Amino acid sequence: FSDWFKNDNPIFLEIGCGKGKFACEFAKQNPDINLVAVEKSANVIVGACETAKNEDIENLRFIGGSAEYLPKFIKPDTIGRIFLNFSCPFPKKAYAGHRLTHRRFLKIYKELLVKGGEIHQKTDNMHFFEFSIEQFTNNGFALKNVSLDLHNSNFEGNIMTEYEEKFVTQGLPIYRLEAYLKEE
Repeated sequence: FSDWFKNDNPIFLEIGCGKGKFACEFAKQNPDINLVAVEKSANVIVGACETAKNEDIENLRFIGGSAEYLPKFIKPDTIGRIFLNFSCPFPKKAYAGHRLTHRRFLKIYKELLVKGGEIHQKTDNMHFFEFSIEQFTNNGFALKNVSLDLHNSNFEGNIMTEYEEKFVTQGLPIYRLEAYLKEE
């Protein structure tokens, strides 16, 4: 990443960046952190890339692809934080393995995260949030800063995504948590 970004700043990762609103805003607010935004939908990531280019955001890069392939692009012990913002909840139980907080993905994240690294998740889906809490706690993670209604909490520094803006205007609660690996 130091060649890609031309510096040795910490690397954060957003998986499922969508149109890039969060990624662009986070990168602008945190110029001393390099952000890699991942999106599997080629049609969607193009807009995110164009926004970053038009706004001349130098600490943001994109990877087009699915989360299960991240170890092919990212070395172990590299990522300081992973953002999972409004990931698809795959509501049918048969598709639980596709959820980005399923144990198969948590295994990948554990490999990529630096010691002390964290995963920050936001969702509007209560059932997905409950599933995520169960997956994190059953797979070696502890939780902190858990909110069942982010926008009616005292949390500061939230950067809204496109989906979040939509759900908040509909009066839906936003669920948020931070997960970190327990000391072994």
